[in-house]
Amino acid sequence: MKIALAQINPIVGDLSGNTKKIIDYIKRAKNEKADLVVFPELALTGYPPEDLLLKKQFIDDNLAYLKKIISNSIDIAVCVGFVDRINKDLFNAAAFIEGGKLKNVYHKMNLPNYSIFDEKRYFKEGKNISVVNFKGNKICLCICEDLWVDRKYPKDIDFILSINASPYNIGKIRTRQKVLKSAAHNAKTEIIYVNMVGGQDELVFDGGSMIVDSKDKIKAAFPQFVEELFVFETDKSYKTETCLSETSEVYTALVLGVRDYVNKNGFSEVVIGLSGGIDSALTLAIAADALDASRVHVVYMPSNYSSEQSLNDAKTISKNIGIDLVVIPISEILASFLTRLNPYFDNLPANVAEENLQARIRGNILMALSNKFGWLVLTTGNKSEMAVGYATLYGDMAGGFAVIKDVPKTLVYKLADYKRDVIPESIIIREPTAELRPNQKDTDSLPPYDILDPILSAYVEEDKSISDIVSLGFDEKIVRKVIRMVDLSEYKRRQSAPGIRITPKAFGKDRRLPITNKYR
Repeated sequence: MKIALAQINPIVGDLSGNTKKIIDYIKRAKNEKADLVVFPELALTGYPPEDLLLKKQFIDDNLAYLKKIISNSIDIAVCVGFVDRINKDLFNAAAFIEGGKLKNVYHKMNLPNYSIFDEKRYFKEGKNISVVNFKGNKICLCICEDLWVDRKYPKDIDFILSINASPYNIGKIRTRQKVLKSAAHNAKTEIIYVNMVGGQDELVFDGGSMIVDSKDKIKAAFPQFVEELFVFETDKSYKTETCLSETSEVYTALVLGVRDYVNKNGFSEVVIGLSGGIDSALTLAIAADALDASRVHVVYMPSNYSSEQSLNDAKTISKNIGIDLVVIPISEILASFLTRLNPYFDNLPANVAEENLQARIRGNILMALSNKFGWLVLTTGNKSEMAVGYATLYGDMAGGFAVIKDVPKTLVYKLADYKRDVIPESIIIREPTAELRPNQKDTDSLPPYDILDPILSAYVEEDKSISDIVSLGFDEKIVRKVIRMVDLSEYKRRQSAPGIRITPKAFGKDRRLPITNKYR
């Protein structure tokens, strides 16, 4: 049998556009003389549709568009994800269509309700395993999480067909491979796995569709991060795609996340505040790869504390990428602010109030450009800074999309090194500084990042206690200081722009803590 895997990039809520794409891929599969074409989980609605599922009209429309797909499925079988409804209950469902008729509907039996998933908020669990007879094959239908739990499969099935919307995080493809090998071993049959691709708000779906044979070997592995139709014959073996390196994988995920967030939300161009530092340099490199340099604008906004090196580095990376650097000094604006505020500051010594004014002036300039020209402001803060609150509300946090929000600083360096073709070495080797006061360094306020990031990973991503983290070899005073900073910064993070999730636990959908919270 010849099977086509449609690793597509749908848009949540675009029922008409998604249906058109599905029908186009059905036609492509027919041209390839495929017997069956398989689409991802909830391909019709996009994933995750979230509270769109609470709208009756959305469900009605989804079912109406499914009928269009059915009517365009003559001379080929189709398996596609949609939302089914029985009475008032909703189901995450797979439709198996044959000969222009709906032959079978499978309801997802295992609904994930952890991390970024909250499917039990919307769906009821399916009750029955579904086996479809097609061209002499017994095909067991599964949807995503069904494969991640131990379950009994019917005997004598020829293969399992699994449709998925499995989001990316670092190393997820290798985890999936282990899960599929285990499931294939337990079921004693082959698994055909198709995954969604594309960016959806904070999430990135990386594709990586694959086939695992009954001896739990990977029979075929298809590329990550690309939208494509992959056609194979069940009785043949194929060369497996080599997994990307961690750095290449993360960088590609960030590029895809930016491209889809900007394009799917209708923005034509973006603007970045370029400081001469490594975070904004990396953000610029990602944006240029995602959108083309012609759609990216950069603004350098020096104050009295900005160094000549920062300006030179900003000019160099802008030239390397092929973008004109706009320079808007803020010293006079800052002086005007201080003149107005001095009577109220009552000649008190300068502190973070004056420092943060500079960041807020820069944020205002970027947002003014955004309003005037319709550009989306990309913020440049990394996960380490967001974790400990080393960022300014309504300043460097101001913007529409936070590209590296889930990227720890130590990983920022690796990604910048990966893009040495455009990011100059002087940026990479320079000691980090916000340049908001004379001779300022990040280490004035924070532990070195090679100490800070492992502590943050243990506390934020693994929920380890102080004693657990200290037992790993970290100084208790430093651990307590870092954890206090994380806890006290929750109100800041709640007001930050959405950003691309690349770790197993990101701020936002993953990690949800109360702002008003006295537990320490």
